[in-house]
Amino acid sequence: MRLVWTLCLALFSLSAADLTEQYRQTADRLIDAALADSEGYNRLAYLCYRIGPRLSGSPGLEKAIAWSVEQMKAAGLSNVRTIPAKVPHWERGRESATMVAPYEKPLHMLGLGMSIGTASGGITADVVTVNTFDDLAKLGREKIQGKIVLYNEEYRGYGPTRVYRSSGASRAAAYGAVAALVRSATPLAMQIPHTGEMNYDESQPKIPAAAVSPEDAMMMAWLTAGGVPVKVHLEMQARSLPDADSADVIGEIPGREHPEEVVVMGGHIDSWDVGQGAQDDGASIMACLQAVALMKKLGLQPRRTIRVAFWVNEENGGRGGAAYREFVGTQIKNQAAAIEMDGGAEAPRGFGASVDAASMELLQQIGKLLERVNAGEITAGGGGSDIGPLMRDGVPGLGERTVGTHYFDWHHTEADTLDKVNPEDFRKNVAALAVMGYVLADMPGRLVPGPGIGRRAQ
Repeated sequence: MRLVWTLCLALFSLSAADLTEQYRQTADRLIDAALADSEGYNRLAYLCYRIGPRLSGSPGLEKAIAWSVEQMKAAGLSNVRTIPAKVPHWERGRESATMVAPYEKPLHMLGLGMSIGTASGGITADVVTVNTFDDLAKLGREKIQGKIVLYNEEYRGYGPTRVYRSSGASRAAAYGAVAALVRSATPLAMQIPHTGEMNYDESQPKIPAAAVSPEDAMMMAWLTAGGVPVKVHLEMQARSLPDADSADVIGEIPGREHPEEVVVMGGHIDSWDVGQGAQDDGASIMACLQAVALMKKLGLQPRRTIRVAFWVNEENGGRGGAAYREFVGTQIKNQAAAIEMDGGAEAPRGFGASVDAASMELLQQIGKLLERVNAGEITAGGGGSDIGPLMRDGVPGLGERTVGTHYFDWHHTEADTLDKVNPEDFRKNVAALAVMGYVLADMPGRLVPGPGIGRRAQ
């Protein structure tokens, strides 16, 4: 079936009018509207300044969900609804870390999401420093038992570095550690700690885990490397409560010819409980909403349904993406494409796509329409965690990509605030999403997932 579908798409791309010329006028209308728009940024400002952090299980998230329903209806979208999801409910509580030897110094720290708290009165223990898990194994239980392990791995990209945040506590607990501190996963040293999700290995004792600023991590590592004993006092009131009721939010413009077929675009509505969730991921969901809202304002109705989705609980559970997949159910074959934006709203570069070679040619044609806003780069490999459940079942996935110059400076910190979102860059992202989303929903053919990406759903 995949071969037949690919051959049909290839014939279509050769015989039909080039998508660049076919959609040039419509794309220019969308780009013009996006670059002149202020409504989308104003919506983002309200989300950041009037609602604020939106951690799963929090009142802030539920307020944001109710407000988002109102915004989609105000934009004139159809079939606005929520998709129920049970989400984790973790609370940070009061927390602090202080180096008490060789001298007393408060540390810049944030507890890691889903960590347990300390016992009343906290933990005071010597610090042992490692860079890697290999270093941890070399020290062994004799040198780790009863101590706090500090992971001081230098930032080498988010993927390679975040493993110490996600599994470092359990790896340290296996050797008898009483707590874990992790150097924040960021290239920027500005005494800003970065939180994020961690996971426990149920076969190991659960110990508290927190991130510290790069400067504090480097200081303690330098001291211990020189043989200077370092002692830290850690207090955390973090706790996990029973799962809470929450929901995804969706709205759409029904297709004029094939309303049953859907192109979905979106990001995650939840955020960590620090900062305002401006870049991660408020700017993304507001840009996706505004992209569809502008189609509505311009009277554009594509062949297929274009849907905007605000997925819940991306940060510490992924329940929203799973709930959306369940909502789609047996109609997965009608999900024509999924676009996720979860990399902030700095200047856009283009899109990564997990599709076959013939589909890449079509996307390259669409990319030419975005050269006006320097967002025409189409590269292999794309998607995101929220659309992962769709992609695993054969839906072509795309990820909107930006220059990402400072995203990991602000990521999961107190500094993720509205002022970090440049209005001009935001509008360019709206333009890129509007053009890509509209053309995918309107073009005669459909994309095909690349080899090894899920399966072609029947």
